[in-house]
Amino acid sequence: MGTEEAVHRAGTGVRAREWDGATYDRVSDAHVRWGDTVLDRLTLDGDERVLDAGCGSGRVTERLLERLPRGRVVALDGSSSMLAEAERRLARFGVRVELVQADLTKPLPLAEPVDAVLSTATFHWLPDHDALFRHLHGVLRPGGQLVAQCGGGACIATVEKAAREAWPLNDGWPGPWNFAEAEPTKSRLERAGFVDVHTWLHDEPTPLEAGEPLETFLRTVILGSHLERLPEEAREPFVKAVAGRLPHPEEPVIDYVRLNIVARRDV
Repeated sequence: MGTEEAVHRAGTGVRAREWDGATYDRVSDAHVRWGDTVLDRLTLDGDERVLDAGCGSGRVTERLLERLPRGRVVALDGSSSMLAEAERRLARFGVRVELVQADLTKPLPLAEPVDAVLSTATFHWLPDHDALFRHLHGVLRPGGQLVAQCGGGACIATVEKAAREAWPLNDGWPGPWNFAEAEPTKSRLERAGFVDVHTWLHDEPTPLEAGEPLETFLRTVILGSHLERLPEEAREPFVKAVAGRLPHPEEPVIDYVRLNIVARRDV
């Protein structure tokens, strides 16, 4: 069975940042490690329908499906390149996967409610967390779980500083990130109708190999929105300038901070 038959694909014509899904799949080991920790917080019987909100290339989605032998997953992302990579990775699960291209800050095009929402490394790319939480609440069945993790607090502060210093355009752009704090996030979730809300931050320093591995990671994972704003000839010099401005560039460590979320939809 080919991927056209094996995986149902839906979409809303959304235009989001276009990631390099194949390269992301190759360099996202840290994200998968974090995703395993978040996935362990889901309470699953194995027959649930779960939304992976920001599935990326499907590496964590694959692990989720392995824990749902009788269940289904809606793998949602805004990037067609990410979804193409996820489609290849998840084809073996057949019709138990539905791929959806959509914007998480708009009403979600799901035909029926889900029992749980999982999300890893996505929410910090979205500017409007109030809208995000309303729309996730809207697709969860009463009592359904939300388990998520994203960047928060002072996440990648050293990279952000280096990017500001190296930014070649005089436009004052602050960058694409929305790194929220734990307490405001708890309040937003409760306003959206979630209960039993727990939010907390923890540090997750992530070492990378200097040189091309670091530059590939910056180019693919962190600085993609910056590069979209630059002319082609300015992109590689900008990536190298950011890499060179990081503390201890010979042994670089990305100062990730993770915002953790566990909550339920009200009944």
